[in-house]
Amino acid sequence: MTTDDILLLLPQLILIVAGVALMLLEPFTPPERKGRMARIAVLAAAVAAYSLKFQWNAHSRTILHGMLIIDNYSAFFQFLFLIITAFSAFLSMKFNERESIQRGEYYALLLFACSGMSLMASSGDLILTFLGIEILSIATYILAGFKRTDIRSNESSLKYFLLGSFATAILLYGIALIYGGTGTTNYISIREMAALEGGVQTTTVIGFGLLLVGFGFKVALVPFHSWVPDVYEGAPTAVTAFMAVGPKAAGFAALLRILVQVFPHLTQDWNPVLWILAILTMTLGNVVAVLQTSVKRMLAYSAIAHAGYILVGVVANSDTGSGAVLFYLVVYTFMNLVAFGVVLSFSRKGDQHVYLDDYAGLGQKAPFAAAALSLALISLAGIPLTGGFMGKFYLFSAAVQKGYIGLAIIGVLNSVVSVYYYFRVLIYMYVKEPGKDATDPEPMAWPVQAIVGIGVIIILFLGIHPDKILALAGYSSLALK
Repeated sequence: MTTDDILLLLPQLILIVAGVALMLLEPFTPPERKGRMARIAVLAAAVAAYSLKFQWNAHSRTILHGMLIIDNYSAFFQFLFLIITAFSAFLSMKFNERESIQRGEYYALLLFACSGMSLMASSGDLILTFLGIEILSIATYILAGFKRTDIRSNESSLKYFLLGSFATAILLYGIALIYGGTGTTNYISIREMAALEGGVQTTTVIGFGLLLVGFGFKVALVPFHSWVPDVYEGAPTAVTAFMAVGPKAAGFAALLRILVQVFPHLTQDWNPVLWILAILTMTLGNVVAVLQTSVKRMLAYSAIAHAGYILVGVVANSDTGSGAVLFYLVVYTFMNLVAFGVVLSFSRKGDQHVYLDDYAGLGQKAPFAAAALSLALISLAGIPLTGGFMGKFYLFSAAVQKGYIGLAIIGVLNSVVSVYYYFRVLIYMYVKEPGKDATDPEPMAWPVQAIVGIGVIIILFLGIHPDKILALAGYSSLALK
């Protein structure tokens, strides 16, 4: 390896070294100082983000014998993952202290999960993609059950682990079939083999289908979504906030690269399948969300629906569609971090206050929190002048440009349905009177206030001036060609 190669690997090295250091420091850190470990995780993420400057405009360079691809696409997603990790660590600081789970390994797991997500976005080989998925999955399995004394947290972790194990087995079997059909697991080599005169073998097509099943589980596509509501509801809310945005963005980063760079010859085969999955995912997510009375569970089904929206951009299979997917993932990240930030702040000890009735009168009791949550929900619904509206507009426009007018119309209709359950929360906060046993919410901790405030600003900015981030997303997605 050359010095340049080491510089390109700096983000990964920083995350891993910082994660190991946190675990080594844990036994020697007094309980009253464990909160400082969150700051170490944030600092590590910031330094790793700075080191990404060595990757930007690297002109699609491969290292480690083609295992790792360094391009603007991977750099874009790595920067997004580092933001998610840093913001999640900030959100967790006071939450973990309140829930008595303030331990160094929590923040180490966040850094390891970020490392796995980065590998997924940068991978140039199916084996490395599998390793990235496993690093991410193992970390999130543990994080979901981090409240070891809470039976709901244990249940969510066990469900996630069992279903995730089956999905991993299917994914690995798909990789084995692709290797059997092509004789390689390298992205470039697979594409070259598929372009030969013999065409794509049946085993390769079947293996690709199994890959879609595995990724469908990771990004919560219907019918591989069943784990999401229970896991999101049972996991600590700070962990739910991370899981709602990080693994989903990583899953789409890896899936989009595989679809565009590895299997462009199968476009006619995978596009109809993804078209159906997009409709099923949008529709089921929104319809079932209408029936929920738990805000966390409602946001879980909302996350399923938004996976369907993002899939619309993937189906478009164009430069515009790929850029729209990257842009929407940025918007989606901040919308959910704001929403879950307010939910975890208001939930009280034990994550109990998460039902609609608990939000009655919040507009008068906590004006800032209610306003921030309202903006996040309005943006998730796709109301104009918010980032959510612009994100959906670009996704659906990309679909229309490629002739998928029906898919775009179904997406718009689903957005209309989502207005009902998003605005129902607003009605509870500003119209409903609190019950007799209702208590005043606790003050929002300063780290949560900071993250929520930044998220609100970005949501509004992307709703009014989306051009710069959209151009950056489009420029980054060109690396896939």
